[in-house]
Amino acid sequence: MEQNTVMYKDQAIAALKQAIAAAEKKYDSEMIDRAVAMACEAHAGQTRYTGGDYVCHPLQVACILIELGMDNETIIAAILHDVVEDTGIELDDIKREFGADVALLVDGVTKITQMPFSTREEEQAENVRKMLLAMSQDIRVIIIKLADRLHNMRTSDGWYPQKRRDKAKETLDVYAPLAHRLGIRAIKEELEDISLHLLDPMGCEEIEKNLNMRSDGRTAFLDTIQEQLRERLGEYGMKPFVCGRIKSIAGIYRKMYMQDRAFDEIYDVYAVRIIVDTVNDCYNALGIVHDLFHPIPNRFKDYISTPKANMYQSLHTTVISHEKIAFEVQIRTWEMHHTAEYGIAAHWKYKLGIQKKDRLEDKLAWVRKFIENQQDVDDAEDIVRSIKTDLSSDDVFVFSPRGRVVSLPRGSTVIDFAYAIHSEVGNRMVGAKVDGRIVSIDYEVNTGEVVEILTTSAPNHGPSRDWLQLVKTSEARNKIRSWYKRERREENIQQGREELEREMARNFIRLSGQDLEDFLMAQAKRQHCDSIDDFYAAIGYGGILLSRLVPRMKEDAAKYTRTEPVTAESVTAAAKPHRHHNGGVIIENMDNCLVKFARCCNPVPGDEIIGFITRGYGVSIHKKDCSNVPSDPSHSAEPERWVKVSWEDSVREEFKAELHIIAADRIELLADITAQLAAMHVMIYGMQARENRGQGEVFVTVGVNSLPHLQEVMTRLKRVSGVEDIKRGGA
Repeated sequence: MEQNTVMYKDQAIAALKQAIAAAEKKYDSEMIDRAVAMACEAHAGQTRYTGGDYVCHPLQVACILIELGMDNETIIAAILHDVVEDTGIELDDIKREFGADVALLVDGVTKITQMPFSTREEEQAENVRKMLLAMSQDIRVIIIKLADRLHNMRTSDGWYPQKRRDKAKETLDVYAPLAHRLGIRAIKEELEDISLHLLDPMGCEEIEKNLNMRSDGRTAFLDTIQEQLRERLGEYGMKPFVCGRIKSIAGIYRKMYMQDRAFDEIYDVYAVRIIVDTVNDCYNALGIVHDLFHPIPNRFKDYISTPKANMYQSLHTTVISHEKIAFEVQIRTWEMHHTAEYGIAAHWKYKLGIQKKDRLEDKLAWVRKFIENQQDVDDAEDIVRSIKTDLSSDDVFVFSPRGRVVSLPRGSTVIDFAYAIHSEVGNRMVGAKVDGRIVSIDYEVNTGEVVEILTTSAPNHGPSRDWLQLVKTSEARNKIRSWYKRERREENIQQGREELEREMARNFIRLSGQDLEDFLMAQAKRQHCDSIDDFYAAIGYGGILLSRLVPRMKEDAAKYTRTEPVTAESVTAAAKPHRHHNGGVIIENMDNCLVKFARCCNPVPGDEIIGFITRGYGVSIHKKDCSNVPSDPSHSAEPERWVKVSWEDSVREEFKAELHIIAADRIELLADITAQLAAMHVMIYGMQARENRGQGEVFVTVGVNSLPHLQEVMTRLKRVSGVEDIKRGGA
């Protein structure tokens, strides 16, 4: 972590000139000098929170970009990146003086410099989108922003403590993942290290203490290993560059505190890097390393044949030295090394890929795809969550049955895999096999597994809303929302209306007539919806998260009526005798009450039911013969909390029911059951299977609309070969 020091204008200018002189490429010094003069004049009299001249900040950002080997336009834009935001200089002045490219870069950075992640969510969403849009127009914008953030983090001592923590979290959530996805290792690791020092200084201090205790022995050990490798590789006619490295603080932190491993259980703290001339030399060197040292099983990774999403290529293997010390060996070519260190910036520093016609646009296709995935997302936290997951540094590589490799964030499910293959595969998915074995719908995939998606050809089949809670990637989440938005508008409106009514009832927001209509219209306009139905539909398909709106809704509702805290007892006492409809259920003497269906018995229309007033969660609906219902509720411990309920005459909702299927244990039993359910257009919400004393037991949760519908489903499932009995679960 670089020592924070106050720098003044003359020092910063001298440091910039020194960086230009030491650079491997030639810069336009005359134009850079004019940019420095403009920045110094514009920022005259301004100081930073550290106490130095403000102009030192953009000049030091330019130095960072020179180290990355960025081009003239990027360096000039970095020097001027704050003048439009903080001074009287206009964008037209920059365009006239330095050209359209520089003006475009300054404009892009200016738009995203103020990103209030802890203020109003709507403004936050727009600012994040501006950053993504700027990336799509010119990737150099985000490279400047990363350098800007890096220098701010290096000089964070001047911030007050809470701001340091907020900026550190923002850096870990957004900027470090972007640096990783762009492959700029040095910036990514330094951003992570500084942020973790600010968020958990004691944890980082413990790691540094462990590293320092072993520093003398580590140096001697790495020197010995490097010499052994040079000598043995030289015997085979190679002239490799061999060097040692220590894993970053953040990398060790993730394994120690997030994977709960001791320092001595981390095998890649120490690593040796071997750089050779050709890809063939990489694999030959791997064989020599395994001949010289004993390899640890299951610790070999081939990122040359299967590159990471950020273009990283290398061979990784973990071996044990003759001193019984485990260490990692990384083997790569010089071109791979440049890409590994500088990522997309290597395009400017080394002009990589030009000889092979590897266009820069092809390398940045993920930017366009990521932006497309965020088009219909209204919630700011969802966008930030997407950056954290989709651009994660921890990926898994999964195979399709035809050998296609799919890279997914760790923790992704088979649903994420299905949507990564194609949106139609995800929409028609009814199950999945992993390495030939049927798995549950929420199964998390691992590197090396072969995943086969089971689909149905039934018309109008689509994803379950519950999948939104299971998927990891924004691509899958947004494709599910898109399907519901496109195919189920009426259903979305109904779903959204019911969700909103339940949320309003739970928060005791009670409006009616014109007040209710005005209130809902105001909420719809705030979410950029043209009508209340559009507002309901957006809630229904998941485009609007009610949990984010509730605080503002409660404030707005106060303008129409004064709401007082209400308890279940006061509601019951004050209610007038009448019958009110809630989610398909009629509740005696209860108004505007949240209804939930008990999971212990999963009642469906047609069952005899009874209600129980819970504390803070509305009325829980049970079957009368549920094991949790007293035989005589009127003589129970709390008889006043049991209420009479009944089903509406016409219920249009879908209810979950659990079935316990006993069958002969055979191959493809689950496939036949899911196929039968798909043929009946019955949604599957969960499925588990096990072997019990030679028989197969399947527990499946399905969606039905009535007791006759459930009985029909059970009758059809009994026709599946080998099925011996079906019982209703949860009774």
